[in-house]
Amino acid sequence: MNSPLFRTLCIISALGLSGIVLGAEQLYTAQPSVTPELANPGEYPVGVSTITIGGDAGSESNERRLVLEVWYPAASTDDQAVPLATYKNVTRSHREFELQGNSFRDVEARKSPQGYPLIVVSHGYTGYRTIMFYLGEHLASHGYVVAAIDHTDSTNAEVDMVNAPGAGFISTLLNRAKDQQLTLQHFADSNSPIAAITDTEHAAVIGYSMGGYGAINTVGACYQFTSESLIPLGANAEQAAALMPMLNFCNAGQEQVDPRWRAMIAISPWGGELNLHSPESMAKISTPSLYIVGDQDDISGFEHGVKKLFEQSGAAQSYLMVYENARHNVAAHPAPTTAFGSDLDIGHHFEPSWDLETINRVNRHMSLAFLNCYVKDSAAACDYLPKREDITQKKGADQKLTPAWPGFQERWGTGIRFHRKTQP
Repeated sequence: MNSPLFRTLCIISALGLSGIVLGAEQLYTAQPSVTPELANPGEYPVGVSTITIGGDAGSESNERRLVLEVWYPAASTDDQAVPLATYKNVTRSHREFELQGNSFRDVEARKSPQGYPLIVVSHGYTGYRTIMFYLGEHLASHGYVVAAIDHTDSTNAEVDMVNAPGAGFISTLLNRAKDQQLTLQHFADSNSPIAAITDTEHAAVIGYSMGGYGAINTVGACYQFTSESLIPLGANAEQAAALMPMLNFCNAGQEQVDPRWRAMIAISPWGGELNLHSPESMAKISTPSLYIVGDQDDISGFEHGVKKLFEQSGAAQSYLMVYENARHNVAAHPAPTTAFGSDLDIGHHFEPSWDLETINRVNRHMSLAFLNCYVKDSAAACDYLPKREDITQKKGADQKLTPAWPGFQERWGTGIRFHRKTQP
């Protein structure tokens, strides 16, 4: 066969396999019949801007310089006049990609007398600020301002994962929680148009992997590093002794937990297996917390990792959502085409037993329910947090199925469990 159409399809296939993508990729499909209720878009069009905060090179400021992707409720836009935003970044092996978003770049923010609560999003090691863009856009459409951080020294673009994979790790240990606190304070102090619509008195932090390691500290845990825990991470004995006083802080470096943090979501948070968060401080956490993890997590660990952190937390409003048979990659967007050309790259996105788009939809639903419940104080939203542990509907002697989890379609869900610290 040698038709023009056949030749065109061959060229497109070859480009895809070589990691070259023509234009921005659309990673998501329309699935209205199986999408959980709160995973559907909200009432607001979404704007997005890229901003830089903190100290500039050469300035007298001691603050770190951070790049943020900020999603926010937008004023009405003419969809024909404003193109949808795209997100450019690189994989861990530094292959470029561009993804299609569902927001509008640098459009006017929608005014609100009371402001929209601030959500700070924090990626893992390594990562990038738009790795959870699906969640940032979603929450903004439901009335939040969402600021996702590029953690300096810890991004895909900055770290050579082939020749120097640990180059940014000490910086990550030192700065994750402090970057989250810096971002909150920026919006409290700024007079920008987006900050003007932001309610920083009602804030939450969402952290993935190392972002979760930081988020737990931000809401009240204290680090308890020792020489024994630092040496396996690449420090020698002399370096470990020098680092411990700098690393062993609480509350993102504040004297006490900032009361503006009303909730925390930790997705596959790292550190539990190494006992890096002191149990005594974990027991004092009172911030409502949602932990999300795969029960086969081979990076952060499950039984002696994330589940242990959940059990140690003193927060009465503490929850654990478990994806059965999932590993560590339960936060990121699906893999861009170019990632399939490298084991290093696909390892950032792939789940062997799950479709990542399905995971993203569940994350959108459950995150919105949790944040609306504890950040917006919506009793109706609290009712979406499951009271039955297993999502699977069971058939009784009367041949009828038990009810679906709130907001989920009949016969839709299997393979997820939801645990509560305090039973309803």
